[in-house]
Amino acid sequence: MAVGTLAIGLTFIAGTFLTGIYLSTFSTEQTIASVAAEEAFAKVRIFGLDPNHPDLKANGFVPYEQLTTLPAGESLYPSINEGVVRQYSWSLIVRRVADGSDLVQCTVFVSRETGGNLSYWVRGSGAAGSQLTSSDQPRPVLVNIVRDTDSATNEIVIQDAAASDGVDERMLINNGSTLVDDATGQIYRVLERSADEPDRVELDRPWAGAALTSSGGGWVWVVPPPTTGGRNPNVAVYQEVLRFPRP
Repeated sequence: MAVGTLAIGLTFIAGTFLTGIYLSTFSTEQTIASVAAEEAFAKVRIFGLDPNHPDLKANGFVPYEQLTTLPAGESLYPSINEGVVRQYSWSLIVRRVADGSDLVQCTVFVSRETGGNLSYWVRGSGAAGSQLTSSDQPRPVLVNIVRDTDSATNEIVIQDAAASDGVDERMLINNGSTLVDDATGQIYRVLERSADEPDRVELDRPWAGAALTSSGGGWVWVVPPPTTGGRNPNVAVYQEVLRFPRP
């Protein structure tokens, strides 16, 4: 009885120890992500953007690098490379708050590389529906979504927007993924992707973004896992509204 009691106790202790390690790692990553996001917003203020750029619009986001050329390595964290492995990076998408407005909604995705020499899915041209290709850095991509008559209020259905590239785009969104609605900037977290219907995912709250039907879908931004599968690279998503006055 003593041995059995000891074994049960050690099992509980081992479980608590593993949970403590996970929570400690999660807390550390969230702290790093917060600092990296603040650095990203600061660099946006430094490098700026052209508020009259034709691609900067109110009805959808565009990658920041499409509007402004960033020097090599500026999106890596820490930004000063002194012989350390820079495992974290940030990617930024922007949209005008309203037509004619000087206010720009900036959304930063902070990610970590989940292993050495991995590649990550990105849209070839960056545009919605373009074929997927690979990149050496995690970046948000647009994924097409719809809702059907069987969908619960907090469910969406993933569509393959570029079937010709041979990539199953349902695999770009997984449990724990963070989604940003392209039309509104609202943020959602994926609670579960259905095992029986892998194109259907459950969100942490009812969908309140762009109007979705089975024929008229919308788009969400998400950082996909590595092309070979594995751990979700996205650590956190942050938003801030910045002013860029027109000359």
